[in-house]
Amino acid sequence: MSAPAAGTEGQAGRAARGQTLLDRMDRLPGWPLPRLDLFVLGLAYFFVFYDITDIGFGLPAIVKQFSLSSNDVKFVAIAIGLVGYIVGSNLIGALADRRGRRLAFLTSLLVSGLGSLGTAFATGIVSLSIWRFLTGMGVGAALNLASTYVGELSPPSQRGRISVTMFMIGIMGQAITPFVALALVPHFYIGWRLLFGIGALIGLAGVLFGLRLPESPRWLIHHGHLDKAEAMVGSMEQRFDPQELGAAAAPHPAGQASGPVSAAPGGSRPAGDDQHRVSTVYELTHGRYGLAVLAMITMWFLWYIGNYGFLGDAATLLSAHGLGIGSSILYLAVGAIGYPAGAGIMILTADKVERKYLILGATVLWLIGMLLIGTLANGAVVTAGSFLASLALGSYLQVAYTFTAENFPTRLRARGFALADGGGHLGGAVGALLLPTLISGTTFFLGFAVIGITGVLAGLIALGGPKTSGRSLELIARPTRFGRQSPKRPVQEAR
Repeated sequence: MSAPAAGTEGQAGRAARGQTLLDRMDRLPGWPLPRLDLFVLGLAYFFVFYDITDIGFGLPAIVKQFSLSSNDVKFVAIAIGLVGYIVGSNLIGALADRRGRRLAFLTSLLVSGLGSLGTAFATGIVSLSIWRFLTGMGVGAALNLASTYVGELSPPSQRGRISVTMFMIGIMGQAITPFVALALVPHFYIGWRLLFGIGALIGLAGVLFGLRLPESPRWLIHHGHLDKAEAMVGSMEQRFDPQELGAAAAPHPAGQASGPVSAAPGGSRPAGDDQHRVSTVYELTHGRYGLAVLAMITMWFLWYIGNYGFLGDAATLLSAHGLGIGSSILYLAVGAIGYPAGAGIMILTADKVERKYLILGATVLWLIGMLLIGTLANGAVVTAGSFLASLALGSYLQVAYTFTAENFPTRLRARGFALADGGGHLGGAVGALLLPTLISGTTFFLGFAVIGITGVLAGLIALGGPKTSGRSLELIARPTRFGRQSPKRPVQEAR
C-alpha cells in the first residue's frame, strides 16, 4: 500500500516543481532570450510576408512565359497556396505539440525555403503548383509556430508587446518585396526566378539562425523534462539584474500558483485541464476548446475574406474603375505606411488594453477604410482609405495571432492555432473571388462595404473571447466556457 502512496507523492512533487517553474517564468521582467533570437523569429515572419507578396508580382511574367490561362493563375495563386498553408500548419503544428517547438519551427523554415527554391526552377504549371504547395506548407506552419513560441516564452505583462515587436520585423517584408520585384521582374527574363530565389535564401538563412533557438520551457515542463526546463529558466533569470528580477529567481510556494497542476509527468496543466485523458481530436472538437476552435475559425474566416480581397484585388479594381493602374498602385503604396504605423501603436498598447478590445477597434478602422475606398471620390480619399485599411491590418494581425494562441493549453496550442488560422484561411479564397464578383454584380461601393462589414463581424466574435492581457497562459486556457475564466492572480496585477 505504501508504494502507490510514494508514487503519488512523487507525481505531486513533480507537479509542484513544474508549477514553480511556470511561476518563475511568468515573473520574468522581459524577453528572456538574446535579442537576436527575437530577430530570428521575426525573420520567419519576414519570409511569410515576402512570400505572400512575391507571388503576385511574379505571376505576370510567369503567365507570359508559361502561357497560363486565368484559371491556371487562380489555381496557383489561391487554391494551391492556401491548401498548402492549411495542410502545413496542421501537420507541422501537430509535430510541434508532440516533438517540440524548436524542431517544428526549423522544419517549417526548411520546407518553405525549399519550396521557394523549387519555384525559382519551375518549368511549367505542374512543377510550379507542387513547389507553391510546399512553400505554402512551410509558410503556414512558420506563422503558427513563431506566435506560439514567442507567446510561451514571454512574461504575461509583456506578451503582447514582444509578439508585436517580432511582427514589426516581419511586416517589413510586405513593404520591401514590391521594390525588390520592381527591380527584377520588369528588367530581366529570369527576374521572377531571382525573386523567388531570394525568398529561398531568406528561408534557409532562417534555418541556420534558428539552430540557436532553445526549446520552449513550457513544452519541456508539459512533457516532463523538468531538469532541462529548470536549467533553461535559471539561465533566463541570469540575463536580468538581480534587483530587476526581484523575487523571480527564488522558488515560489505552490500556494501562489495560478492553479494546482495535474499530477501527470510534467504537470504544467491546471487541475480540471487533464481530469480525463482524451484524444486531441476530441478535445479540439468538444467542450471549451471545441468552442474556441469554432469561434476562432469563424473570426479568421470573416477577417481573411476582406484581407485577401483587398490585398489581391484592390489595385486591379481601382484601375478598372477609372483611376489607372499607375495611380491605383501609388494610392495603395502610400497608404501602406499604415502597416508599420499600426504595429507601432500595438507595441505601445497590446499589454495595456485588453486584446479583444484592440481587435474590435482595428476592425472598426478597417470598415471606415473600406467605405472610403468604396466612394472612389478622389485620389486623396482613396489614399486615406488605403492608409486606414493598412493601419487596421498592422494593428489586427499579430494581436489576433497572439490572442488565438492564448486560447489553448500548451499540449494543444500549436494544433489549436493551426485549426483556427488554417480553417480561417478558406475565407481568403472566398474573399479573392467575392469582391470582384460583388462589384461586377452590384456597385463598387457595396463590394467594399461588404468586406468591411465582414471584418467588423470578426471583431465582434473576438469580443466574446476571454480576457488575456497580463494573464498567465495556464490561467487563460483553463477548460471553462469560452469567454469566461478566473480573474488575474494578485501577483500579476502587482507587476
